[in-house]
Amino acid sequence: MNKLSVAQRAQILAMLCEGSSMRSISRLADVSINTVSKLLVDAGRFCAGFHDAKVRGVKAKRVQVDEIWSFVGAKQKNVGAMKAPMDGAGDAWTWTAIDADTKLIVSHFVGGRDGECASWFMDDVASRLANRVQLTSDGHKAYLEAVEGAFGADVDYAMLIKVYGAAPESAKGRYSPADCTGIIKKPIEGKPDPKHNSTSYAERQNLTMRMSMRRFTRLTNAFSKKFENHAHMVAIYAVHYNFLRIHKTLRVTPAMAANLSHTLLSWTDIVELMDADTPTKKRGPYKKGALV
Repeated sequence: MNKLSVAQRAQILAMLCEGSSMRSISRLADVSINTVSKLLVDAGRFCAGFHDAKVRGVKAKRVQVDEIWSFVGAKQKNVGAMKAPMDGAGDAWTWTAIDADTKLIVSHFVGGRDGECASWFMDDVASRLANRVQLTSDGHKAYLEAVEGAFGADVDYAMLIKVYGAAPESAKGRYSPADCTGIIKKPIEGKPDPKHNSTSYAERQNLTMRMSMRRFTRLTNAFSKKFENHAHMVAIYAVHYNFLRIHKTLRVTPAMAANLSHTLLSWTDIVELMDADTPTKKRGPYKKGALV
């Protein structure tokens, strides 16, 4: 069976993380769409394991968490009218935790936005931290029980609750966001420093995700058609963001800033590690709500 060269696979993975769609990549790289899809799955499984093994014992001071919305197959309200229903169709929420100082993605999780998913996510965040941190989330109520279950009293936790009003007259339209009229900083556990009660870095990272992955782009037909592929792409992106992409402010990768890596990795390095990691092929498929 023919196999793409290391350089070709590295090029495809790089384009996946630069906002290119799978079909445009197949045209530019002169390979079939099935080849791109298979590489996405293989790389996603490897990157999930790579992140799980490497992002451990993180010595952070301030961690921010947030969720970003996307969908698989159809928006939740349209799932019942789908001509060909599929498993995992509907809303897909990507939960992320970011170290405010090193900009490291500490944990990422793809699933729903309910209390059970919040608990799975926060348990994973807690397992990767080496010390007590100041944690900030938005006002999503699912965090309350999830943080309590994952950290107990060993955290300084606060919520940043945004208060919204109607959009200003000059900006009213179908897709106009509501106007943020104020914020409420609400301490929940421990003694969080009000000066650092913020989710700005997590929200800015959400923008980077939307710009880096075509399937997160709004108002296009580039949305994910399979939940598993959506999770695979998030896993690939997280490795790209943490280990391969130099942060313009830090001038090093987030992994290097967090002392989890001493070198700048490339997609060629990742592909070579994939080839050397033969047990990766035996990993099972992702299920909706599974940690990635």
